[in-house]
Amino acid sequence: MSKFAVAGVQMSITMHDNMPEIQKRLEVLMFLYPWVEMVVFSELSAHGPNHASAEPAGGPFETRSRELAEKFKIWLMPGSYYQKRDGNIYNTAIVINPQGELVASYDKMFPFTPYEVGTTPGDSFCVFDVPDVGRFGLNICYDMWFPELTRTLVSMGAEVILNPVLASFVDRHADLAIVQASAAMFQCYVFSINGLMAGGNGYSRVVDPSGRLLHDGNVQEEMIPLEVDFDLVRRQRRRGVLNMGQPLKSFRDHTVRFPVYEPGYQSEYLDSLGALVKAPRVR
Repeated sequence: MSKFAVAGVQMSITMHDNMPEIQKRLEVLMFLYPWVEMVVFSELSAHGPNHASAEPAGGPFETRSRELAEKFKIWLMPGSYYQKRDGNIYNTAIVINPQGELVASYDKMFPFTPYEVGTTPGDSFCVFDVPDVGRFGLNICYDMWFPELTRTLVSMGAEVILNPVLASFVDRHADLAIVQASAAMFQCYVFSINGLMAGGNGYSRVVDPSGRLLHDGNVQEEMIPLEVDFDLVRRQRRRGVLNMGQPLKSFRDHTVRFPVYEPGYQSEYLDSLGALVKAPRVR
């Protein structure tokens, strides 16, 4: 199978239990588009950016997500939630298969410090396979600003990047540029799915492996059902972006060592930038 149908859902998020609303959106989506095989929601879709709502792994959010995936016979990435584990709180995204089984879990590696205070960063990369279809990679929101993470996922074979987002700041335009550039640089599909209200300011975006926009969202609730073509990803990785640049092969074959990635590397310049804190008032 080459083509696989993925739908992003951009919906209003509150600071309370959003699962009833998630279920309503799924019911409408699957009625309108029964051919959809995977559904992706936004970052912190469970309860919004509310640390007080943190649940253990296997808690109500995960349990209900598993029930919904099995009910609708879909792959479900229901966004993320604050998960409490070993005395810490993580921003965790999960993936459920159509049998209602948890197949992947990912802790956000780059919490949006200093705004996302109190969130412990994860340290593991996440890819998962849809059998006989292809490989997906998972990161969360601000993670996309760090190409090292996406490069690692792609080097592990990811062909589609799922990027649930809670972006509500005035720099969303920069997010969107990075999403589009990342799709071209790493020759992959990217689904950057934002929320609304407490869940973000919208503008979800989907990009193909040549950097072309497949969907450029707005500030209303949206359902974004699209087919991805894994043969297109594989062809472009073999032949180049639109039969031209082949950046994955060029990186593979490079002979330069980058000192900034070496253990123990120190930068006087980076150290001079000061502590990672919110910008203060100038006067």
